Amino acid sequence: MNMKKTEAASNKSSRREFLNKSGVVVAGGVMAGLSLPPVYAGEDNTIRLALIGCGGRGSGAVANAMNSVHGPVKLVAMADVAENRLKMAHKVLGKAFGDRVDVPQERQFIGFDAYKKAIDCLGPNDVAMLTNFAYFRPTQLEYAVKKGVNVFMEKSFAPDAPGLHRLMRAGEEAKKKNLKIAAGLQCRHSVNRQELIKRVRNGELGDLQLIRAYRMHPVGGMGPKPKEYNELLWQIKNYLRFFWVSGGMFPEMNIHQIDEICWLKDALPVSAIGVAGRTANSKNRGQGLEAMSVEWTFPDGTKATDTISWHGGHSYRQFATFVHGTKCAAQFSGNGHDGEVQVYKDQRIGKEHVVWKAPKEKHSPWDAEWNVLLDSIRNNKSQNEVKRAALSNFANLMGRAAAHSGKEITWDEMYNSKFQFVKNIDDMNYDTPPPVKADANGYYPVPVPGVWLET
Repeated sequence: MNMKKTEAASNKSSRREFLNKSGVVVAGGVMAGLSLPPVYAGEDNTIRLALIGCGGRGSGAVANAMNSVHGPVKLVAMADVAENRLKMAHKVLGKAFGDRVDVPQERQFIGFDAYKKAIDCLGPNDVAMLTNFAYFRPTQLEYAVKKGVNVFMEKSFAPDAPGLHRLMRAGEEAKKKNLKIAAGLQCRHSVNRQELIKRVRNGELGDLQLIRAYRMHPVGGMGPKPKEYNELLWQIKNYLRFFWVSGGMFPEMNIHQIDEICWLKDALPVSAIGVAGRTANSKNRGQGLEAMSVEWTFPDGTKATDTISWHGGHSYRQFATFVHGTKCAAQFSGNGHDGEVQVYKDQRIGKEHVVWKAPKEKHSPWDAEWNVLLDSIRNNKSQNEVKRAALSNFANLMGRAAAHSGKEITWDEMYNSKFQFVKNIDDMNYDTPPPVKADANGYYPVPVPGVWLET
């Protein structure tokens, strides 16, 4: 599986693409764009970080934290289920940030319970970075809250409804302890998007009638498992290709677009329908489908759509979100989650029709979300994004379930669903049988509309 292609849309690499997960170090290109604050020698106000999940996304989040205007921060612990991934991240981060990466061997933890040992290294004002995969997010959030530690948790947040409810319960406990919890939906912290939201709420676009999101770009498939590779770790490594690990590619990658839709509408959908398919004679051995179109209906009857194409056959590429009101239209998001925000004079989308365009953002959305979190910690501001993130994830799972099952899925059906991909996730260890099995040719189960159920 080409992880780099999976996370990078079109020709633009995400700030999360800190490591090429195939093993090639690419930190130099990422670090070139960072303006690092000076080392705060002799001060005792350092916020310490524990990185739980040491892939490219987690390492990129460390870079964003280090880049914050609200430093100093220091990485003091790391945890992962794969030792080689931790070692690679430690090497790259140490080279990039020097003594701000203070993670000796005794604070490098490997295993399914390694997150506990990493969180145990932290104090009340520190941050547990939950940057591995959605299947374990609720468990790890529960433990961090129990230990009284602030949290940055990446998207997505659980692969099924019971996991999301568990996450929200942990979020409520965090409120009681005044813990700061940031969710990795970084577009919410884009100042350009915030400005357009103000304009929408002030009626500049009129009443919203339609929101259109697109994520159409090639993504490489998953090849056969090497014979010597542990089956369970293979599924975790290829997390986007297995529903139990991450929820699948649609919830994992498109949660940003769906969160933008809910944000623009300031509402949650009541139902979803969808279609999905896969390239004929596909050599992709993973579970996911390669093209999807989902339509959500909101309480006022208006619609929002998300169109996805990840196979390489389409020459048409699009990575953007557009919103149409009764007065005019606007662009809300651009390629690679850029804050490309503009208002058009009517419903026509094009440079020649722009009447207002937002300037280039001073901070990327990834840097901005860390600025907000660290400021909240230092100045004791309320911040708990758990419920909002979970509700957007529910809308996300509605779309996946509708497309996979071929049925209309209501909000109540999804929210109250008891379906789980793995029931005893907390008991998982290296000897746990893999949750899904390949057929004789090395292909894993794929959704068949009319047969497949997820609610």
